[in-house]
Amino acid sequence: MKIVVVGAGSIGCVVGAALADVAEVSLIGRPRVIDAAREHGLSVTSYDGSSHHVEPSRLTLATSPDAAADADAVLVAVKSGATESAVGEIAPYLRPDTVVVSLQNGLRNPDRIRGVLPEHTVVPGMVAFNVVETAPARFHRATSGDVMVGSDPRVRPLVDLTRGTWLPYEPRADMREVQHAKLLLNLMNPVVALADRPLKECLSQRDFRRVLAACQREALQVFAAHGVRPARLGPLPARATARVLTAPDGVFTRVAAAQLKVDPEARSSMWDDLQHGRPTEIGELQGAVVDLGWRRGIPTPVCSALVDLVREAEQAGADRRRWSAADLRRAVGA
Repeated sequence: MKIVVVGAGSIGCVVGAALADVAEVSLIGRPRVIDAAREHGLSVTSYDGSSHHVEPSRLTLATSPDAAADADAVLVAVKSGATESAVGEIAPYLRPDTVVVSLQNGLRNPDRIRGVLPEHTVVPGMVAFNVVETAPARFHRATSGDVMVGSDPRVRPLVDLTRGTWLPYEPRADMREVQHAKLLLNLMNPVVALADRPLKECLSQRDFRRVLAACQREALQVFAAHGVRPARLGPLPARATARVLTAPDGVFTRVAAAQLKVDPEARSSMWDDLQHGRPTEIGELQGAVVDLGWRRGIPTPVCSALVDLVREAEQAGADRRRWSAADLRRAVGA
């Protein structure tokens, strides 16, 4: 089976490395990443102490879209803002029966892909773990979490294939609800980015968690207005998780330990974008909550304030403010 990963960043390289054990894998990405992989191969470590290495000879490494020719499945892992352009570039090379899976943040990317590939099978997916690039071609899976994909029968061969890897995919019939649940978790991304601190450190401070909880409460109200009840991805339902976030630090630490394994290296993709001067995905996270709220006439002041602060940080570049927990909470009114 030939699998092409479009967007060989942190997530794309990890899923590609896992599939290299069982399939012909092509990675399409930026020259910086592809050149490093050609020199070093791909190394993936994990919070649980495991490690995996893929020699470059076991991968097809490319920067041009023609590497997608004859793919059985395409995994799209580019940032949301690049979805249409990246998929449009590979479109001429795809077979009519190529299955396309979105492994991206946010709610809208599968529809964006369908807009470019209306005749193809497009399946939503979700990656629930955090990945940090620790060195060229070296990636660290810094939190627990799974890969989930829609249970469309046409994606079943890919799902079955992953069972022979260290990163199996879980088919879900409720991907709409799963995506909304993932969005609730991703609302922490701008907090980490604005604080310029590791995820674990931010989660250890109650005021940072209060900002996240306020965003989640706004999102849950908006989701309910749209008739969506987020899936339960951990031991607690979404509304209970929002309440636990505001508990004293000691209580939260004990409860969280049973839900999510986070090591000190974990940050967020938005933090990485700000570090490298790239546009962030804030429009797909808090921005999506603001947009959905606007459609139902529901105010989302905390999410709106975080969108504004991230936009300011994008403009400021290296001179952006590093927010303390108390200051951030006051600034957004959480």
